[in-house]
Amino acid sequence: MDLLAHLDAYVATADEAGFSRAADRLGIAQPLLSRRIKTLEEHFGGPLFDRSRRQITITELGSLLLPYARDVLDRAQRLRQVADTAGRARTCVVGVPVHCAPAALARAIRAGTEHGITLGVRELPPQERALGLADGSLGYALVRVAPEQGALRVPLGLASAPEPDASGPPAAGGGSRRAVHLEELRPRRGRSSPSATPLPVLTLPEDHVPYHEDRLERAVARAGLPPGRFRPAGPAATALAETLAGRSLLLCAEPFARQHGACWAPLGDRSLHRGYDVSAAPGRTGPPGVPDWLVPLLASAVGATGGGSGTPGSGTRADDVPARLAARG
Repeated sequence: MDLLAHLDAYVATADEAGFSRAADRLGIAQPLLSRRIKTLEEHFGGPLFDRSRRQITITELGSLLLPYARDVLDRAQRLRQVADTAGRARTCVVGVPVHCAPAALARAIRAGTEHGITLGVRELPPQERALGLADGSLGYALVRVAPEQGALRVPLGLASAPEPDASGPPAAGGGSRRAVHLEELRPRRGRSSPSATPLPVLTLPEDHVPYHEDRLERAVARAGLPPGRFRPAGPAATALAETLAGRSLLLCAEPFARQHGACWAPLGDRSLHRGYDVSAAPGRTGPPGVPDWLVPLLASAVGATGGGSGTPGSGTRADDVPARLAARG
């Protein structure tokens, strides 16, 4: 027996002094309400209502039990309210890459409040975001995937000092947006001065994922560059300082470069760009999947410009073919 539903029928009938009006109040059929009253009377061992007259009246047993029934229903209602409030107040943590745009993250937090969700943001490396989803410490996360497989794609490019010297890539300075190809980083023939020494290219922890490092290694080999030309960066602040001082180039996304006053140009090899999916932790409480309103806000935070092949309705484009071939080596 669903005790609360049966007590609801009992209290409504006592208040309305009639089965028909009580059924209308509860939004159920009158025969169902009558069955619930009868079941409750069998459970309590006596009649709750006197049906012998034109208008039903409550019995002595019914009057005795009515205050307790009301109290049970009131407590159940308060219990539901407390549970609902606790559910809304529970923070849902979102794992994002390090150095996302703060203004975009703020918009995501505000949108969560508007949708009744308290969002917390935690900046983590790619591997820790994946682990956080698996162990439930994260509710949602931006997960690194291959760019041709992800719903979001973030172009990677080379950041350089505002006034790069001649050894920098041609498209990395002067505000040019022409795509940079790795072949252009080869030392120029006939140049032996110190200023012509090739600059190292630093890579951030966000790109230290196995499949990306493997693709980058193959692309560097195809371009005829020495393996040590691309190096893992230490702290991002140090890598930026080296880049802005003209001592290195930095492999990063455009918003990160522009935010700190560096020049930037995209890589021509699309297979080396970043790919992301916004994923929800398996078995998390609340509605399944990722809220539709959250995806574009997180895309903005990482500087995503469009989807890979996983984007609904994206289709297959001709300029994706070189990226797919390069990804396969």
